[in-house]
Amino acid sequence: MRIIRDTVFIDPADRGAAAAIGNFDGVHIGHQAVIDLTRKAAQETNAPLGIMTFEPHPRSYFSRDPMPFRLMNAEARANRLAKLGVEKLYEVPFNAALAALTPRAFAQTVIADQLGLKHVVVGADFCFGKDRAGTVADLQRFGDEMGFGVTVAPIVAIDDANVSSTAIRQALSDGKPRDAAAMLGHWHRIVGEVIRGDQRGRDLGYPTANMSITGLHPPKFGVYAVKVDVLDGPHKGTYDGAASIGVRPMFGENIPNCETFIFDFKGDLYGSTLSVALVDFLRPELKFDGLDALITQMDADCVTARKILADVR
Repeated sequence: MRIIRDTVFIDPADRGAAAAIGNFDGVHIGHQAVIDLTRKAAQETNAPLGIMTFEPHPRSYFSRDPMPFRLMNAEARANRLAKLGVEKLYEVPFNAALAALTPRAFAQTVIADQLGLKHVVVGADFCFGKDRAGTVADLQRFGDEMGFGVTVAPIVAIDDANVSSTAIRQALSDGKPRDAAAMLGHWHRIVGEVIRGDQRGRDLGYPTANMSITGLHPPKFGVYAVKVDVLDGPHKGTYDGAASIGVRPMFGENIPNCETFIFDFKGDLYGSTLSVALVDFLRPELKFDGLDALITQMDADCVTARKILADVR
């Protein structure tokens, strides 16, 4: 998969895709349905399968003090899209100039002139252009005028509830990772580089791989049963484990992070990239009377996590 970040000085070979347009945060089953329709359009027009998205996320651009909300960072999103067979990922820079384009100017400048898209696929609730004034009906009209096809994908629902990134965030905030996974079509994953922490876990007999969750929507703070993919390095592979997400109340005020204890593992993971899949929420963060009580609880957490993960592939 090629990632194209410059839409002005674009290689002619990267133009002319059939592309789905949206933010694709989480790449949930609704997004996947849109991509499937785009794949069909790509085959019919003999064009590469593309995704047109935006960096930074428009919500980040317009909010002066945004709360962390993204389900995945740009790298994790790209990895997920590549697994779905996307050939061209257009990460269009979202800036003042783009935000100021009218719906017609956006369609003409970005879709038709810069990217030369043959066909676009959008969700039924898609809006675009300055003040989100453009509708799918506008896009269809512009497509007729400017020479690109338009397909409108229906909204996907589970039990009469629409699947959306917002609904997935709520499930994670409620400590319901399996509900989130049902909407995502895959486990919700925290992806990032292993960074150095305070190494308290090592002293407690539970060495952990620490990862930042800065900029990401925080799941409910607490302990989870997790599947861990080490994506690179000599320990590359899939493991079971237990992860604590939160501020570590036993040790003062801390920036929220993700600390993962990998079962039956020995090795150095500093600098490696991990993908930690949240399978089940075990308990909330707690402040214990002492370290012995904390260790006893960690022992119990790991026993519970092992039992849960024994049935998870």
